[in-house]
Amino acid sequence: MTAAILLMLAAAAPAAAATTTAPATIQAPVLARTVERGEKLATGDFTRGPVSPNAARGMLAPADAAGQEATHRIMAGAPVRAADVAQPRVVRRGDAVTISFATGTLKITSAGRAMSDAGRGEPVRVFNTATGRTLDGVADAPGQVSIPVH
Repeated sequence: MTAAILLMLAAAAPAAAATTTAPATIQAPVLARTVERGEKLATGDFTRGPVSPNAARGMLAPADAAGQEATHRIMAGAPVRAADVAQPRVVRRGDAVTISFATGTLKITSAGRAMSDAGRGEPVRVFNTATGRTLDGVADAPGQVSIPVH
């Protein structure tokens, strides 16, 4: 190539780069307000807003996120992903709980304290205040932990 052609190509390259457009956005469900850690989401917390296609990957539909609890602060205008929410906690660390052990017709209950957070059906460690022992149980309901029979 001649020097003149090379100069023309070099002069045109910055102009071509300047005319490129930003990536396209799509309209998708995003949060209408900032949601704090531990808050439950509802379908009314969502609106439609512009989201890049990359940010839209893996996002939950409002119906799938409704009833879930935020695992961390989620800013307004952000899509919600599965890692952003969890099943609502029915037991929180430090809560007073009733520990129950049942087998057949025998049921024993005792007072205790939760040592971690847990949603319904999730494992939780509890401290039995009557015996001073730490037990592994399953969160059943708010303030209720059962010890599984092995």
